[in-house]
Amino acid sequence: MSVAATLDAMTEPEARAALTGCCGASAWVTAMLASRPFVDDDALYARAAQVWAGMERADILEAFDHHPRIGADIQALREKFASTAATAASEQAGAQRATEAELERLRAGNVNYEACYGHIFIVCATGKSAAQMAEILESRLRNSPDAELRIAAAEQAKITRLRLQALLTRETLP
Repeated sequence: MSVAATLDAMTEPEARAALTGCCGASAWVTAMLASRPFVDDDALYARAAQVWAGMERADILEAFDHHPRIGADIQALREKFASTAATAASEQAGAQRATEAELERLRAGNVNYEACYGHIFIVCATGKSAAQMAEILESRLRNSPDAELRIAAAEQAKITRLRLQALLTRETLP
């Protein structure tokens, strides 16, 4: 079964929950629900991108708020990367192998980032080490707030697509 067929077969509450797990912007979820049924996976992914491209700043920030916040202290950061939920764990697998110095660098960077931009750092972490994520974070601290919001929103779009693709796996697990 395709991702689109899996999503189309869900009841409205099931589909709402599944879509919210992919992207926490309620306007995006509502628009995606209204777009069902999807012809195929390509149509689903295209519609997801199209709807996301039309989101307002408040919608984008709402989606960001659905991501786990990197802890303000190093212990919280250790615990976060040790016990992340299944979806986020696979997305952030590189961070789970991080050294203490890398975790501290990420923590400090995230604190600086949030103070600078007023929202959490968003990056599609799939396949990236903690050091790579820290480098990306530090390089993005040089962006203007508007440019950074656009970059973070593009990262959210990547994350959303990966999470949509993962719906099939989650729905077919015993």
